[in-house]
Amino acid sequence: MRLVRFLPTSGHSATPLCGVLTGEDIEVVTEGSYLSGSPQRTGGTFRLPDVTLLAPCAPTKVVAVGLNYRAHADEFGEAAPAKPKLFMKPSTAVIGPEQPIGYPPSAAQVDYEAELAVVIGKTLHGGGREAVAAAVAGYTCLNDVTARDLQKLDGQWTRAKSFDTFCPLGPWIETDLDPTDVPVSSRLNGEPRQSSTTALMIVPPLPLVEFIAGVMTLLPGDVVATGTPEGVGPMQPGDVVEVEVGGVGVLRNTVSGE
Repeated sequence: MRLVRFLPTSGHSATPLCGVLTGEDIEVVTEGSYLSGSPQRTGGTFRLPDVTLLAPCAPTKVVAVGLNYRAHADEFGEAAPAKPKLFMKPSTAVIGPEQPIGYPPSAAQVDYEAELAVVIGKTLHGGGREAVAAAVAGYTCLNDVTARDLQKLDGQWTRAKSFDTFCPLGPWIETDLDPTDVPVSSRLNGEPRQSSTTALMIVPPLPLVEFIAGVMTLLPGDVVATGTPEGVGPMQPGDVVEVEVGGVGVLRNTVSGE
């Protein structure tokens, strides 16, 4: 099942709607049931060409992990962490598919980072693997955009990861996915840049969520970004970047000036 958040292009509503996407048909569902695993249809329908897709959830926080692929750690000359190396991106960084990524004037190098993202559907704090699996609503694509020069300058990651538009998310949530071995890739202006699989993660997706839930409460709509493989690199204004996760889809954004 694919879950979408959207706005009708014909102006039916200024408030985002939620729906289940089948082919090019969207059945509207109630917001309260959207991530529940049993979305309640309202009877309303739209066609995909007649809507603007938004980020498929509205997280209170995005919890991410650095260096979760050994080859990515190697390309930066870093040792693989003994425990997940967590950081956070603010909700204000989240944008949806086809929305522009801003290039901050304070940054000299802005990089793409393709990732599988886990979307939380039920409040989760602590608990074992079964509780984690029950709390996950599904999976989507994420671009962990990073001002690489500021990351190196600051010696920590908050500023470099947190600019508005630095967390493209989408295009939808896929609820029926086994995350243990799915391809994760990126393209810049149509040219392949990253290509790997979640099977090469140091900490797989569900154990990673379990680790994070032992630290902080995860709320419905929150997102866990599971790390990027090797091959990250810079983007420039005018570039088109695509993140693809097998079994989910393609997240496409253009880089703009500030």
